[in-house]
Amino acid sequence: MELRIFTEPQQGASYDDLLRIAQATEELGFDAFFRSDHYLAMGDSDGLPGPSDAWVSLAGLARETSRIRLGTLVSPATFREPGPLAITVAQVDQMSGGRIELGLGAGWYEAEHSAYGLGFPDVGERFDRFEEQLEIVTGLWATPIGETFSHSGAHYSLTDSPGLPKPAQHPGPPIIIGGGGKRRTPALAVQYATEFNVAFRSVEDTRAAFDRVLAGCDEAGRDRSSMVLSVGQVLCAGRDESDLDRRAESIGREVDELRESGFAGTPAEVVDRIGAFTDMGATRVYLQVLDLTDIDHLQLVADEVAPQLT
Repeated sequence: MELRIFTEPQQGASYDDLLRIAQATEELGFDAFFRSDHYLAMGDSDGLPGPSDAWVSLAGLARETSRIRLGTLVSPATFREPGPLAITVAQVDQMSGGRIELGLGAGWYEAEHSAYGLGFPDVGERFDRFEEQLEIVTGLWATPIGETFSHSGAHYSLTDSPGLPKPAQHPGPPIIIGGGGKRRTPALAVQYATEFNVAFRSVEDTRAAFDRVLAGCDEAGRDRSSMVLSVGQVLCAGRDESDLDRRAESIGREVDELRESGFAGTPAEVVDRIGAFTDMGATRVYLQVLDLTDIDHLQLVADEVAPQLT
């Protein structure tokens, strides 16, 4: 089981905050550091010091880490044009020595689009744009050097692009697609994704989503084993109830709710909760860490959870 640390910087984090967590992620033996790609805080957070661009942050972290994989869960297709997105991710992949992964989605948080002047079409068009972006980004990366890539679609047109720069990974960084959609999401995952992720869903809903994607693999003639299945849940672990209460309070959540819906409780409880997803085929877990000042939280998981999952 791979354990990855996942952060939500839009809730309030500087680059230095992210660097501290990313370096602890590497030093403590976790597999990867991921961040959300949002421009506006959610809930009661004031978001100070303000949003940080996901790919600018990851570029910095690419040069200040050496082992862990880095990526987004997930970059909205509404934020960036596909050509510049392919260039950005390829460059950061080069900067990291081939450790980047791209989580890409249709976009959903309307308020951040309004706040920063981004278009927010209806859900059908957002998925259409998402699908075109997947075709374009992967097509640009896979175009052999010396050849060109063109695309004429409903929303994007590219003419004779050299498809440069090339990422360090060939034919490109792994693509992560996720969500609980019953038709288009599984189909796009089967066609384009290395990994299918289900976050913040119950065991039952996660199993159903996994089953849809695996059935799609069968229909498309794709080997099921070529699709990594992953889950993400909020992390709140404590050595005892007092420790657990303190961590839940620091993120504004209730312990009982976290035990029901997240990876929460004592280390033994967290192991058991992860095991429920392992039993249905998940081989990768994203631990959503909401208090970015609590390095001891990561230390606890590294010391008392990770060894039980090997």
